[in-house]
Amino acid sequence: MIRIHRYPLALHREPRGISRQTMINHSMGDNFSSMTSPARRLPPMSALRAFEAAARHGSFKQAAAELAVTPTAVSHRIRALEDYLGLRLFDRQVRQVSLTPAGLQLYPVLQQGFDMFDVAIRRLVAPAGRERVTISATNAFVAKWLVPRVASFRAEHPDIDLQLHASDAVVDLASHAFDVAIRYGKGPYPGSRSEVLFADAYIPVINPMLPVRSHADMAASPLIHFDWQKASPDNPTWTRWHAEAGIEWRATQAELRYSDESHAIQAAVAGQGIALLSQALVADEIAAGRLMQPFGPEVSGYTYHLVTRAKSHPGAAVTAVMDWLRHQVPMAR
Repeated sequence: MIRIHRYPLALHREPRGISRQTMINHSMGDNFSSMTSPARRLPPMSALRAFEAAARHGSFKQAAAELAVTPTAVSHRIRALEDYLGLRLFDRQVRQVSLTPAGLQLYPVLQQGFDMFDVAIRRLVAPAGRERVTISATNAFVAKWLVPRVASFRAEHPDIDLQLHASDAVVDLASHAFDVAIRYGKGPYPGSRSEVLFADAYIPVINPMLPVRSHADMAASPLIHFDWQKASPDNPTWTRWHAEAGIEWRATQAELRYSDESHAIQAAVAGQGIALLSQALVADEIAAGRLMQPFGPEVSGYTYHLVTRAKSHPGAAVTAVMDWLRHQVPMAR
């Protein structure tokens, strides 16, 4: 069985006027209060969940659909969270919201926290007698590289359940909620065992129906970008590609920007423009004829690393997953 998405967590409500700590103290005896740490001062969980969902989707409407409430309710909960913190978390425009610097700081912490809740609860309710291995990787890598390959894993290991955790936030392997992580960057990763899986390159790609076959044709089509979480001159961006290609950057050329690489891939497939994308992640689209590389050059990207916990020896199921991932590498090129 392969699991990818997560479900909203069901939360129990406390009786009005009685705090959770009071209930615990009453049930455990008066001496229990001297053994506990001070109660956490946190905003309402409903407000935190609304913020995390809206930040992940970039939309109050999509967050409302996930949480089964109205967009107005999501807006009110986020406004209540902003009032609680005394900080603005979203810039609100017509039909679009974007995170402020404060929102950008809060979002990855909450996303990882909710993801860890989800993984831990799934482990608790997993059917007995079956091994389960959780792989964490970026959204685009899960969607475009892992998912198309999981059928081969099921054929080889029908007794092991894979859970694919898709998140651009760096997960904490020490939490034991995740067994294997595939990280994209330069490394190293202190406190973990890591090995190079494969190096990546970025290439310009288009839908074959677009009339773009040479550098001279580029001005007629928008450039598709996706935004890297951290700015760096080493990022494989269109600016860097133009410099390496020796082509003057056209500041007036139309652009489309996406916050998720998988969305940029879909935009290229839909014929929205020319995209500079990971060769590994678009290999299947090129093989199927949905995308093509009209010209060069390619620019070097970062390296995919296979990462596990440093202080524990992988069991048989985790070792099987790691071996399977290694054997998939030739297919990435």
